[in-house]
Order: sequence, then C-alpha cells, then structure tokens
Amino acid sequence: MPLTLVKSEIESLLIEPKILPSNWDTAINLRAKRGHYECQLGVTGENSNRFFLMLRKSMCNELDFSVILAVQRPQSNRFFRLRRYNGLSHEHTNRIEGETFYDYHIHYATERYQEIGMHEDSFATPTDRYANYEGAIDCVISDAKFVIPHGTQLNLY
Repeated sequence: MPLTLVKSEIESLLIEPKILPSNWDTAINLRAKRGHYECQLGVTGENSNRFFLMLRKSMCNELDFSVILAVQRPQSNRFFRLRRYNGLSHEHTNRIEGETFYDYHIHYATERYQEIGMHEDSFATPTDRYANYEGAIDCVISDAKFVIPHGTQLNLY
C-alpha cells in the first residue's frame, strides 16, 4: 500500500531541520548509470526522520536533471518524494488543472494528487529560481531547511 501523507504532515517534514553531515560535500559521489550520473545522500532530520537527497543528471544533456528530496518513514520501505526540481528537458502536465508547460519546474507532494491515485509529487509549477543542476541543488538546500555544518560551503559541484 502506498504511503499517503496529508498536507500538514508534508509541511511538517519540509520545515524539519535536516542536519547535513560534516563530510556532506565530499559524500556526494555521482556514479555513471545507464546514460546518467546519480547518487543519494541520507540525512537525519532534527525529529529523527530519515531524508534522502537524490541527484540525477544526464551524461549528454545538461538540461536533463532531477534533484529530489525524499523521506523514508519508519512504517514503510518506500521513498515519499516531497520535492523534485527538474531541468528543462521535457514537457509537464498537471492533470487536475489541465495545464501543460515546458520549463524548469518544481514538483510538490500534494494530498489531492495522492487522493486520485497519482504519484505524490505529480503537481509541478514552472520556475525561474534556477537554470541549471547546481542552482536546483541550491534551491532544495534552501527550501527544505538543510543545515550546513560550520566550516563547509554550499558547493556540491
């Protein structure tokens, strides 16, 4: 059975401080896999929730990338995607709203898309907050309340 979270639970997870490990910048180790590079970094939140920063970027198209914030709840072995920052590589359609766009975009976990049986992060909005993979990482770090250890920099790339 899919993990379903209501709006207040999603919001609570997003604002929970996520403490990056002291070696977080060197722990990001992108590995080649079927035409793209990928990696994931596990981070424990202040309330002991287990979050994952999942990074993927194409080997041949710099506009094709995803930066995902997911949580793995104790009662499930499934990842629940809270946010997904996508590149300018494909068209997106919000089915409930009937709107389609081709732009950089941010996916949001919503209760209403879960209620109709779609993926939790099926809803997205276009954004001009980033224009590349590195900028998308900066956005998720800021948006999801990641805490950067003293003495390290916001520089995964």
